[in-house]
Formats: sequence, structure tokens, C-alpha cells
Amino acid sequence: MIVGLCGSPRKKATEYVTMKALNLLNEMGFQTEFFTVRGKNIGFCTHCDYCLKHKKCRVADDMATLYDLLKAANGVIIATPVYNGGVSAQLKAVMDRCRALTAADPNVFRYKVGMAIAVGGDRIGGQELAIQQILTFYILNGIIPVSGGAFGANLGATFWSKDSLEAVKNDEEGFKSLKKSVKKFAEALKHFEKIKL
Repeated sequence: MIVGLCGSPRKKATEYVTMKALNLLNEMGFQTEFFTVRGKNIGFCTHCDYCLKHKKCRVADDMATLYDLLKAANGVIIATPVYNGGVSAQLKAVMDRCRALTAADPNVFRYKVGMAIAVGGDRIGGQELAIQQILTFYILNGIIPVSGGAFGANLGATFWSKDSLEAVKNDEEGFKSLKKSVKKFAEALKHFEKIKL
């Protein structure tokens, strides 16, 4: 199962491209689940170390649903709008709160595969910087990061929204990067699934 995690608090471009990625994977025969931070109650991590002692987060909120999805997933796609050259605040809270998962089980993310998508309002609006934050999260937690490769999807899928959903829908280069990234992601999922057996 693949989790598509949308880090946008709005139902606009980032949610749209996350769903497009999941639809591509559905067409390949993968089971997917969508989770959005939009409308969710997700508190931020205070680094209180409760999870280190009790193997769970002390904050009871909508992260509980995401925790279950992430534990069950073979692959994770994280998508974010670009906020000040990085990921959204809501997504950063999610990533920080995943500390509770690794505190409970250091191998919880082992052999899971991760892909990143970033949507920026400008052509060069921090998409790669935001993706690097996501890839760093993957690496630190043992998730294997996958990009679409050279020539258009170096770190992952990037979109130029011009601050409008219609612009994203018409972003041909963005969709090329998405298709390349999804293809490599699917190949990696199949490869690491064999290793786990």
C-alpha cells in the first residue's frame, strides 16, 4: 500500500497533483491511500521525549490515523506547497511528529520507498529546496528516496502553479517530472518488495 501525504492546508494545486500521482499508481495496480493535513488537528512536536519513554506520542490528535497508514505502507509520497523556500508548516509538524513512530520501532520505515512532489508559485520558487527537506526526512528515518532521474525530475516532481490550479493543470513539464518520478518509484517498490520476502 502507498500513502499519498498532501502537506497543503488548502484544496488546490498540491492536493490535485498528489491525487494525480496516486491515480497513476492505481493504474499500475498499486493500492493507495490519501491523507491530507487540510482540516486536520495536528499539533507540533515539542521534543518532550515522552515518545522515547512510552513508545508513543503524548499528543492525541489526527496523527493517529496517519501513524497507522505509515506503518502499513510500502511506499510514501509526500507533496508540499512551497512556503518560504521550504515545506509547509503543517507538513513540517507531521515530519517532526513521526519521531514517535521511530521511537516505538526503529525499523518502522525500513525498506519503504519515498518520493517527493513540490508545487511553487514561481518557476524557481524553492521547489527543489522543499523536496530536499522531504528527502532529508526520508534518509534520516530509513526510507529509501527515489527521484525521477536526470533530465527533468532530478530530485522529484516539481510544478509551477503561478498561484492557480489551472496553471498546474497545464504545466506539461511538471507532469513529465511527475510521470518520470512515479515510474522510478514504482520500479523501486517492486524491487524492495522482493528483498523483504
